[in-house]
Amino acid sequence: MKIVIVGGVAGGATTAARLRRLDENAEIILFERGNHISFANCGLPYYIGDVIKEKEELLLQTPKSFKKRFNIEVRVKQEVIKLKREDKKVEVQNKENGEIYEETYDKLVLAPGAEPMNPFPKSTKIKTLRNVEDAVEIKKYINENRPKEITIIGGGYIGVELAENLSKEKDLRLKILERNDHLIAPLDQDMANFVHTKLNKNGIEIILKNGVQEVKEIDSKMEILLQNGNKIESDLILLCMGVIPETNLAIRAGIKTNEKGSIIVNEWMQTNDENVYALGDAVQVNHIVTESPSYIPLAGPANRQARVVANHICNRKTSYLGSLGSSILKIFDCNLGITGINESICIRDHIPYKVMIISPYSHATYYPGATQMTIKALYDPKTGKILGAQVWGKESVDKITDILATAIRMKMTAYDLEELELCYAPPFSSAKSPVNILGNSIENEIEGLVENITWKEVMKLEDPYILDVRTNREYENSHLEKAVLIPLDELRTRLEELPKERMIYIHCHTGLRSYIACRILSQNGFQVKNIIGGYYFYKKAIEPGN
Repeated sequence: MKIVIVGGVAGGATTAARLRRLDENAEIILFERGNHISFANCGLPYYIGDVIKEKEELLLQTPKSFKKRFNIEVRVKQEVIKLKREDKKVEVQNKENGEIYEETYDKLVLAPGAEPMNPFPKSTKIKTLRNVEDAVEIKKYINENRPKEITIIGGGYIGVELAENLSKEKDLRLKILERNDHLIAPLDQDMANFVHTKLNKNGIEIILKNGVQEVKEIDSKMEILLQNGNKIESDLILLCMGVIPETNLAIRAGIKTNEKGSIIVNEWMQTNDENVYALGDAVQVNHIVTESPSYIPLAGPANRQARVVANHICNRKTSYLGSLGSSILKIFDCNLGITGINESICIRDHIPYKVMIISPYSHATYYPGATQMTIKALYDPKTGKILGAQVWGKESVDKITDILATAIRMKMTAYDLEELELCYAPPFSSAKSPVNILGNSIENEIEGLVENITWKEVMKLEDPYILDVRTNREYENSHLEKAVLIPLDELRTRLEELPKERMIYIHCHTGLRSYIACRILSQNGFQVKNIIGGYYFYKKAIEPGN
């Protein structure tokens, strides 16, 4: 059997390696139009920021090493320019000498990836980041030209990572332009405010709700015209506006794609041609939670899809059932984890949901170094099934996000989270893990022990009666202007001060004491709701100008 693979990196190279492990006798040829067959795409911003010192550290395999270990023929700087499906051939152009030739195949694997959006005129001062060559070019330009102002257009993962890495440059002014109302699209607005605050405190200016109308070069500067009519100048523009699947080759050959150009595949990653497979950033996938078509261009899914492709070609029928979009991002001394769906998707797809917000510590507070994190989870209000989660903090973010991603993938509920037996020792966690606490909190509401409300909902109310049950010292340090203070430990002796005819909205620092207060008051005939997230979440994510 002869297998031709178009494209390297996570999808193509992983497919090739798995194919060889399954079939020692197959003829495998991999075409890559760039210089490198396999490189650490996600490490590119860290190379630009000098965290990764040498570009060679990004190169996972070379054609020589791939041939030696896997006996796979890799042809770099050679681009597949045409698919002849009826003849089971590909037309290839050698980019070094222009020669065009054909290669036959029994099975064809398309891993062309996606290309950065770039709607602006070509300029040496406008750059995108897709491969090692791009990273080297950006780093070289900055080192040689020492720009004073760099503008990043697009506030997604790559844009934020680039901003953090470039912020180490002295006397460099950085801006991130984002047309939406917050950075990192998979986040909810409130959780995105943690990111905004962290970037601002590190000297990075963020301009939101303002797209770019026009970019032009004037003398030695780039002038950016914003949608609101304002203009800003920049010495260098880095485009991080997202990616689009690079599927023109497939489209010209009659491979079916959706309206956005993503290749449509079945559970075995086959296209409408059973001899042609596709994977990675070029394909449409099903979302595990919504069970609807989605576009999730991430390295993890691409690697898993590669295994499915190789298995199916070798008559091992494992399936790719979908993606969750699980991801993690380092932002200075904090980390951000995301998995599942957010509020906007729930609203868009009419998925019933409720929100739970908790702010536990990364490990036992009596052991030195414990730091506070915030977990926002979405769940089905009837069953307690976990739909999505966003986690922010300095420690344990990856661990908590991974546990919740597993829970979502396995369709687990809050009741299941309560029962998870997770590792505990004081340096690592608490006897009751943050995941257990999340399950307890959701279960309390489902079972009717408390009725919760978010700060966003409270702020829409006209003249709500807000009860603060923190200590006098906490209240004096900072409080809501109209909040009534009765410390939790005094509550039972001061019930007469509270109105039974009004709904009372209760908050503490993070939500634990306010839950206890709700239990006390509800059993004494008061109407109460617990404000989840507490004053900590209000100050960090809700308060104007936080």
